[in-house]
Amino acid sequence: MEAVVIVTALALIQFVVFGIQVSRIRGKSGIKAPTMTGSPELDRMFRVHVNTMEQLVLFIPALWLYAYYVNPLWGAGIGLVYIVGRFIYRAAYLKDPSGRTLGFLLSFLPSTVMLVWVLVVATISYF
Repeated sequence: MEAVVIVTALALIQFVVFGIQVSRIRGKSGIKAPTMTGSPELDRMFRVHVNTMEQLVLFIPALWLYAYYVNPLWGAGIGLVYIVGRFIYRAAYLKDPSGRTLGFLLSFLPSTVMLVWVLVVATISYF
């Protein structure tokens, strides 16, 4: 389970780093809180940060359920795909939001696959 703890911590650290990047861009662009618009770079980084938070709501429970019901090492490996996918999503979104598809898929599909797999395993175990 240590591998799952490490991947969870890395995903949360990634989220915090993205938040720090939002703050840096805000300062660099001179946009004062609570305003969240006015700089395309800030708008994009903010969306990356918020979308990452939205994905974490699915990813973390899916990862832990998968680790418990299926296999923690496989869960950690699949979780690393999620983390890499978030970095690809960030890079693509900051460059051109229309190119974010690969990064989105590499972060959404691991969570979905783990969740569906857990549902199947738990259902089979129940019956």
